[in-house]
Amino acid sequence: MNDRLPASASTSIRLSVNATASSDPEALNATAKFVATPEGTALAYGSLVFMALLPIFFGALRSVTCSKSKNAADMPETITSRDAARFPIIASCTLFGLYLFFKVFSQEYINLLLSVYFFVLGVLALSHTMSPLMSRVFPASFPNKQYQLLFTQGSGESKEEIVNYEFDTKNLVCLLISSVVGVWYLLKKHWIANNLFGLAFALNGVELLHLNNVSTGCILLGGLFIYDVFWVFGTNVMVTVAKSFEAPIKLVFPQDLLEKGLEASNFAMLGLGDIVIPGIFIALLLRFDVSLNKNSRTYFYSSFLAYIFGLGLTIFVMHTFKHAQPALLYLVPACVGFPVIIALFKGELTEMFSYESSEEVLPTSPRLTSFPTVSGSPASLASSMDAVSVATGSSPRHRRLQPTSMYEESSEETKEEATESEKKDQ
Repeated sequence: MNDRLPASASTSIRLSVNATASSDPEALNATAKFVATPEGTALAYGSLVFMALLPIFFGALRSVTCSKSKNAADMPETITSRDAARFPIIASCTLFGLYLFFKVFSQEYINLLLSVYFFVLGVLALSHTMSPLMSRVFPASFPNKQYQLLFTQGSGESKEEIVNYEFDTKNLVCLLISSVVGVWYLLKKHWIANNLFGLAFALNGVELLHLNNVSTGCILLGGLFIYDVFWVFGTNVMVTVAKSFEAPIKLVFPQDLLEKGLEASNFAMLGLGDIVIPGIFIALLLRFDVSLNKNSRTYFYSSFLAYIFGLGLTIFVMHTFKHAQPALLYLVPACVGFPVIIALFKGELTEMFSYESSEEVLPTSPRLTSFPTVSGSPASLASSMDAVSVATGSSPRHRRLQPTSMYEESSEETKEEATESEKKDQ
């Protein structure tokens, strides 16, 4: 897997949102002692769905342009098919390891260490999320100075860059605001601060984690589909870890908000893995839409609507049977099935699965979809060159040839013959 992201940030996104809360066992479910009112339940479910859609939509839009960034910290990390195949195994080992930790060691000390860890990561993620917005808020007259944090190893020709991070005054302001939210979360563990960090993690995950093609996406989603179903229905591991793990790895919303206000404590929950994993697949389809140059976002909107349908179905089944549901059980078939069916009807299924996200082509760059064969007489060679001209928008037959050193001393007679030959071609 590409290591262009800082190691700590990359690990936090992949492990925290997938291995521990990919499908929160108490997702969208209140505690047994509290009976939520229909109004409170509807408000909680609706808010969770709305919050889940925000990082997917905006993260997908930002994923289209983040690969063009000159800052190494903003470059995407590409997930290959090998990474996708190993991911459910790594996630399962991490989840079971956390389960053993909570069984053996004191839950209080583990959560204290995790709180400090996620405080640092949350501040960085929230700052990165706020930067584009703050750039528009600040007036043009704002004194914005540029800074660079550079760490190198070695000297002379063997010097190697370890960290090269460019930032400005606006980024420092974002970092200050994010630090205030981080201190609030660290001291109070308030659900609003938790959601701010959770949304930042999810948006960064959708933006910076790129699937290289649709086949890799199917492998990843298929593997985590099995992972989710097994750990939710097959064991109590997911339930134990989700109840014990105090970190912003899930979005929460109180079902008793109408009765208790901001001090409410009976929460419906949705794991960030149920947002990020389908989200990076939806972002891939948006980049595929852009590559088609058809000024339409058919596959993005179809997968986005499929996600809403799948999440709504999860809530309905969970609410009907009063049992925790693995959300990926419903989200994966919907998010993969809908776009594939549309591509099948449009005759673009082969093009969809052959698309490579890592080989983005700028809209102004010509592309050859087929290569002419060259054989036989000089006439066939000329027609083949014409085919290349049409495909690339250039005219090799009318392109002026630059003389090389071999022909710099050619006679005037040879030049005149070349000129007459060119006129005949025209």
